Amino acid sequence: MIKIGVFGARRGGAVAEHCIASGKAKVVAVCDRDDDALNELKRKYGDAMTYYKDFDTFIGHGMDAVVLANSAHMHAPYAVRCLDAGLNVFSEVLPCQCMAEAVALVEAVERSGKKYVYGENYCYMPSTREMRKLYTSGALGEFEYGEGEYLHNCESVWADLTYGDREHWRNAVLYATFYCTHSLGPIVHITGLRPVKVTGYELPFTDKCARMGRRSGIAGIEMVEMENGGIVRSVHGDLNKGSVMYRVYGSKGRAESAQEEARTGGARRIYVNVDSEEGANDDNPSTYLPDDEYGADDGGHVGADRCIVNNFIAAVSGEQSDVIDVYEALDMFLPGLFAWFSVLDGGRPQTLPNLRDRAERDKWRNDFRCTDKSVARDRALPTYSKCVIDIPDEVYVGIKNKYIEKVQSVRRNNDENKN
Repeated sequence: MIKIGVFGARRGGAVAEHCIASGKAKVVAVCDRDDDALNELKRKYGDAMTYYKDFDTFIGHGMDAVVLANSAHMHAPYAVRCLDAGLNVFSEVLPCQCMAEAVALVEAVERSGKKYVYGENYCYMPSTREMRKLYTSGALGEFEYGEGEYLHNCESVWADLTYGDREHWRNAVLYATFYCTHSLGPIVHITGLRPVKVTGYELPFTDKCARMGRRSGIAGIEMVEMENGGIVRSVHGDLNKGSVMYRVYGSKGRAESAQEEARTGGARRIYVNVDSEEGANDDNPSTYLPDDEYGADDGGHVGADRCIVNNFIAAVSGEQSDVIDVYEALDMFLPGLFAWFSVLDGGRPQTLPNLRDRAERDKWRNDFRCTDKSVARDRALPTYSKCVIDIPDEVYVGIKNKYIEKVQSVRRNNDENKN
């Protein structure tokens, strides 16, 4: 039985459920600085877990692995500390926020000999898993072009996500191309190809951004060249209508997931049109719901959360698994960082580093450029390229009040249920 600790009780609580449901892991400890988040898990699991507010005490609890579900821009430093403490790591999105952290993370994985698994769950939806099977079997031929979309209008849940905190990473650190691995990651995992060059695009700061307190463009686009010359269009952000969709063109045909508006199963359904061999022009379209051993309606993201957690537990146990290692995790994230360099450089294409190459790391190990001022200091980058965004305090006060009202409502309901 694998003993797991969870750092970050909100998103980590969902991961904990899948660890427990696997029957092969036990969640022994949870750490979070927020009392409400910890209390929610205490009500659910009682003394089956130990609850911490201090990370240093937490990682000394006695466990085999840690799930990092803390703030998206702060995973790398904690991953390094866990790896150096002899713990396997499951990291939620994102892996790091700057090149110095990327180098440190890679080298921590290598010297520890422990498993590092990146939790890019959109690679494990039924349609994207099926596309990976088709591509690796040769059915699609050689990769030529791909598209990934992750458009999620979060305005209605922004209070739940940011708590009205002006300095929350979604308000103070997020830039247009930052959160790119939900859109680009599945194409990288399907093809197994490394991105080598990127050009970035920033969509405008809008009235919705101002209402949310989000100090960045509303969405970002990366045009990515892969190592074989194929091209990927990756788009992600808070556009008004959501879209989760993936498309892969190969030399023998095409596979794609359903558009949400098609009402045909969304990311569960796949459409395929492939030739028996290159140039055959068989024109044999088909559509189906792939067999899904993880349960498409079980546990979030059409079964993907359960799938990726099970694969992590298998990897730690030394069993065969389909996981995203540290090098592939960076292949998914670095195009977003370098796309931002591209935006700030007038749209010039940027060459992507390959940190598998030890000789390439020295160039980057002291490069702290990012939008987090506490990390980048005098090299801090703006979160919007066109101007400095000033959002009045009353916006954040209003969002905070909305969050407080919801928390108080939940507490009242819990008290009523006790009685």
